Amino acid sequence: MALTIGAGGLDLTPSSKKQVTPASYLSDIGFVQQYLPDTYEKEFEKYGNRTVSSFLRMVGAEMPTTSDLIQWSEQGRLHLKYSGASTTAGAGSDSAEFTGLTDNAIRVGQTVVISDEGSAASAKGIVTASGASAITVAFYDADGLPTLVGNVTIFVYGSEFAKGSGGMEGAVEATPEIHENNPIILKDKYSINGSDMAQIGWIEVTTENGASGYLWYIKSEHETRLRFEDYLETAMIEAVPSEGNDSGAGAAGYKGSEGLFHAIEQRGNTATGSFDSLDDVDAMVARLDKQGAIEENVWFVNRGLSFEIDNLLAAQSNNGSTGSISYGLFDNDRDMALNLGFSGFRRGYDFYKSDWKYLNDASMRGGIVGGAVDGVLVPAGSTTVYDQVLGKNAKRPFLHVRYRASETEDRKMKSWIVGSTGGAANTDVDGMDVHFLSERALCTLGANNFFLFK
Repeated sequence: MALTIGAGGLDLTPSSKKQVTPASYLSDIGFVQQYLPDTYEKEFEKYGNRTVSSFLRMVGAEMPTTSDLIQWSEQGRLHLKYSGASTTAGAGSDSAEFTGLTDNAIRVGQTVVISDEGSAASAKGIVTASGASAITVAFYDADGLPTLVGNVTIFVYGSEFAKGSGGMEGAVEATPEIHENNPIILKDKYSINGSDMAQIGWIEVTTENGASGYLWYIKSEHETRLRFEDYLETAMIEAVPSEGNDSGAGAAGYKGSEGLFHAIEQRGNTATGSFDSLDDVDAMVARLDKQGAIEENVWFVNRGLSFEIDNLLAAQSNNGSTGSISYGLFDNDRDMALNLGFSGFRRGYDFYKSDWKYLNDASMRGGIVGGAVDGVLVPAGSTTVYDQVLGKNAKRPFLHVRYRASETEDRKMKSWIVGSTGGAANTDVDGMDVHFLSERALCTLGANNFFLFK
């Protein structure tokens, strides 16, 4: 790498204070001073838009809940397949007993494929006996059981019964896969005294939501609100549940919640390393084939992974050897602004790529090493789940936020003022406290369709 980025220029020292002080205003302006300073009237926005929220608004939805616990059930696999089974029978045996089938649901009369997990050997047979964790298989092939070098995988492909025989013994009951999450309460507060509210500054300040003026407390109050709104999203992404009473937080009564990253790590797919060739993409597609096989997926990535994908796709240009580049909707030429980025591609499925500011922001996940996340792959659209509260099937986005609300109390995003200034007159305190509160949880449906890249 020829480019070396020098140190300096990255200010991570928090600029916010717990309260406004006289240092927040221009001072020491003496009447005997001959020349007044030439000041820029408007505050310079050197970091651009500093907010990091928008991810959940792009891929999910918000809906109310009235309970401390949110539950939903997801479909299990339709067909029967077991891995890690073993046998003591020797090669050439006409039948063999296979053990190690946890919660065995294979029944007598069903036909199965036996596949060696350590070689290409396989055989087909019919089940002649079935127990809680073992089955006995009689092989169709005259060569019997092939030579095995490891454990085997077994799956059912049909059944066979003799003429005049009875029906299938036993039945397979669908096992519900219940998932749950609990909402957490988030709070914040901004506080200022009445005197500072009446002091005019020399600099016009502004915030990302358009608030502006010469009153410095307006900036601080609006930044508190923006910071809290960001935390409403980042808490849903980063939250982890307390591990019972064994953890410090759990022992103190904090339950935590299941955020996006935790849900994918526990129930979804994870990948490490880099995308160096199409083989890496094919490996990801192969995993998606084994999961829900959602047709359209959105990749939310940091800058590094975004460039990896761009470079990988650019390398597929069939004009690379001539030095020209011809990808995109139109062929690039020297009179055009060269676009070296891709917003999407198709390889088995449709993949759309978007930069995720949260992963790039220096004050959040940008630049961290321990526990670094490069991106997530999120399925587009919605899925059908059984809502335990509604008692019926319902269409839900794969990602959505549930917030506490009823006919008399809406805790999606509450704010209220306490004090004797700023429009409030409910205490004798010469000041104003602005409180913020929300109670919410993230529901990650079908986490097996998600990918977390680290």
